[in-house]
Amino acid sequence: MEQKRHPYLSVGIDIGADFSLMAIALPTQEIIGKPYKILHSNNRSVQGAVERILSMEQAYELPARVYMESTGIYHLPLYHRLKNAGLDVYVLNPLVTHANQNINIRNIHNDKLDARRIALLGLRPDLKTSIVPADDVAAVKALLREYHAMKKETSMYICRLKNQLRQIFPQYLPLFSKVNGKASLEVLSHYPSPSAVLSAGADALAKLIQEASGKGRTMAEKKAEAILSAARESLSFGHGNSGITFLIGHYVEMIRILDEKTAAILKQIKRSVQEQPDSLLARQTRLLKSIPGAGFLTAVTIVCEIGDFRAFRRPKQLYSYFGLDPVVRQSGNSAGANLRISKRGSPYARRCFYILALQSVSLRKNGEPKNHVLRTYYLEKCKSKAKMTALGAIMHKLCNIVFAVLRDERPFVLISPQEHRQNYLSLPKAA
Repeated sequence: MEQKRHPYLSVGIDIGADFSLMAIALPTQEIIGKPYKILHSNNRSVQGAVERILSMEQAYELPARVYMESTGIYHLPLYHRLKNAGLDVYVLNPLVTHANQNINIRNIHNDKLDARRIALLGLRPDLKTSIVPADDVAAVKALLREYHAMKKETSMYICRLKNQLRQIFPQYLPLFSKVNGKASLEVLSHYPSPSAVLSAGADALAKLIQEASGKGRTMAEKKAEAILSAARESLSFGHGNSGITFLIGHYVEMIRILDEKTAAILKQIKRSVQEQPDSLLARQTRLLKSIPGAGFLTAVTIVCEIGDFRAFRRPKQLYSYFGLDPVVRQSGNSAGANLRISKRGSPYARRCFYILALQSVSLRKNGEPKNHVLRTYYLEKCKSKAKMTALGAIMHKLCNIVFAVLRDERPFVLISPQEHRQNYLSLPKAA
């Protein structure tokens, strides 16, 4: 038996950075009046939008539902203002609204039409809406995204530093496992060119490396001699100028600043989670940390990108939400053979699943696998599939594990497929 749907007024709001446009549609898909402009910097304008919606509810004796597109962070102040006014507010994924752009034959696009289009879209019975996370989750999520963005920016500066060193000092790069390590950055900050290294001498270099790395004098002296030898070789193969020397010092300074700021953001993230140990965010983070290879940063990023786990009823929904589902292109008798993931979800969560997959199939220092079940599965897949395809299958398995851990609210326990089968067969079968 179908559930009877009650009619309502659909309020569509096209969000902008400084102002938004609001349109109201009747259940008959008729637009009421002209779109109303809401100035975000004017409280009277925002209050006028609330009063307009409430007056329409009284005039037509119908409840109102407000729909707005998720536009970065611009929709959040208006969302919370309308929520506090007692209105039912829903957020739409931009993919949903963009899929309904071509409702007219003419190629017309403006804010007024977008507001009307969203209002009409809100009348659809099969419309799917997004969930706005709680304030504690939203706060940590904002910090996490800034952390990952700054890490990406740090990687860009490291690449630029390497490029300049390949011109002026190509023999320097093989001497350090990481060019952005403490000892390497300390050397480059004081001596950004081969000529500066040669003028410094072995004693000054060894002392600098010893203080930066915290290791013994013997190791520092060997490293200093290697740097001096590389500097002499660069005189015959390597070309630099004053601009390159300045950029090397600039990049070193930027890498240090970014490392300091990202460390401060990570500290604030940990403090935000630890200050409320009984919160849902903290509990779910502890549960995901029980998965082999998942650290604090990976666990809390996945939890924040999921938001409200209650919105997911099946693992495939979570899999698609992160953009890990395959893109299928089929028409008639033609079916696409080269499948790839859609990448429509959160890139931050997708990156965490990729790193977690690499950790799951890797070995420890003693040669033991971190997750022997997933590693065995990965090696079997590699016999008939490409390595990246096999790794995608591991990401799929990990998404199922994350779903099960959060659904059951129990830490992950590593058991073999045979034990899984025995446990399943031992369960009492319902009639």
